[in-house]
Amino acid sequence: MHTQEKSYLLAIDNGTQSVRALVFDLEGNLVAKSKVEIEPYYSTQPGWAEQDLEYIWKNLCKACHQLWQEIDFPKEWIKGVSVTTQRATVVNLDKNGKPARPAMLWLDQRQAELTPMKGPWPIIFRAIGEKPSLDYFRKEAECNWIAQNEPTVWKDTHKFLLLSGYHNYRLSGDYVDAAAAQVGFIPFDFKRFDWCKNNDWKWDAIPVKRSMLPRIVQPGGIMGHVTTHAAKETGLPEGLPIISSGADKACEVIGSGALTPEIGCLSFGTTATYNNTNSKYVEVIKNIPPYPAAIPNTYNNEIIIRRGYWMVNWFKREFGHRENKLAAEQGVVPEVLFEELLQQVPAGSMGLTLQPFWSPGVKIPGPEAKGAMIGFGDVHTRAHIYRAIIEGLAYALREGKERVERKNGVKIKTLRVSGGGSQSDQAMQITADIFNLPAERPHTFETSGLGAAINVAVGVGLYKNHRAAIANMTHKGDVFFPIRENVKIYDKLYKEVYLQMYDNLSPLYKAIQKITGYPK
Repeated sequence: MHTQEKSYLLAIDNGTQSVRALVFDLEGNLVAKSKVEIEPYYSTQPGWAEQDLEYIWKNLCKACHQLWQEIDFPKEWIKGVSVTTQRATVVNLDKNGKPARPAMLWLDQRQAELTPMKGPWPIIFRAIGEKPSLDYFRKEAECNWIAQNEPTVWKDTHKFLLLSGYHNYRLSGDYVDAAAAQVGFIPFDFKRFDWCKNNDWKWDAIPVKRSMLPRIVQPGGIMGHVTTHAAKETGLPEGLPIISSGADKACEVIGSGALTPEIGCLSFGTTATYNNTNSKYVEVIKNIPPYPAAIPNTYNNEIIIRRGYWMVNWFKREFGHRENKLAAEQGVVPEVLFEELLQQVPAGSMGLTLQPFWSPGVKIPGPEAKGAMIGFGDVHTRAHIYRAIIEGLAYALREGKERVERKNGVKIKTLRVSGGGSQSDQAMQITADIFNLPAERPHTFETSGLGAAINVAVGVGLYKNHRAAIANMTHKGDVFFPIRENVKIYDKLYKEVYLQMYDNLSPLYKAIQKITGYPK
């Protein structure tokens, strides 16, 4: 019988650009890691984003096999595994459990046509002023597009899953998935953490039937065990418990230690988000539900900036040729030189202010939204533009934080910041200054994996509940405190400039949309 110190937890994290296999100990320390870069998607037409499921699965297996070379203890000391993945990537499987088509990723932009809808719902939604929300759901639902444009595929679809459900099927042989992974245009009841009741409008809005959906398990529950076949493919121990956790954002929140409403969690990833954990069901934006948290019976109040830190990569790709070239010549990573760019510019970027709505929303921002940058003068350089991007993202996330505070009635006292952008000291300082709050990095960069591992620890009985697991497995990393002089500048720019931009520019955005047809 092994001691507690020899119990380890495995998380498999399938993000947009990589698959990582991560082993944590019971103190939340990352003790082994393997990472396999993947092509995020391929596109046969503009705006499409698809990927072959066998390609994704084989790279998951590759990440697991690489992991075994990194550990110096028996695999049997790993007590359980949980999978966390990107959200809203959908999978069609036929009656033999084989892919009926490639996975349609969350990045896919195609939309279904609005056809007549059964039942009284269009009239009801119109009466309460929410018909645009109903139409948005129907147009964005991938299953509607597939049914309309690939009717044979839809006819052959036996199971309609998210990517997490596909991986859990491959591991367990059962159609099962985590309740906290159900984020997408699917018939999920976010209040009840389960599939919608029979009389819910979503069943009439999309062609999915209850029999096509997986069994749902709450966070920390056992979903099944690794089959003999999956053990051969991955190298995982046969019979290893498979534990329910949640989607990557939900796992990031608890992996950052954000257990209660007064802790705000920022994720500086491809999509930038603001989240906190709440035991109450609160719609921060009317009729847009909070997502299920990776803790039973709790919710994540989330504000999304869709292009988020994609904008940083966009800047580096389009305007960062000099830094990339110099970095290669000097033998340093380009991020070092981009950090220097941020240091060259004072707080507030000499008034250059960015609104980061590079992708529209359904309500806030509206479907006509565009990105904007105002305040240019002859003093401004590429460095000012770069800093204005970081500042603009922080302004948008602060606005989201204040919206959540008003709805919840709870003031945020601490910020936890994760995701790739959190590795920048300058971005962390800018965040602390704009929010006027201490900005903390968690002790590990792999917060989504840690959140999944926390659920494993609870699911196999190594901690009695999520609160105990989070208390023992999450720790404070670097802390960045607000600089008083910067706070004064940012607060004025935020209140007197940034918050005025959308209302003033919205008529112009609508004119652009009407004239050019972009965005649709």
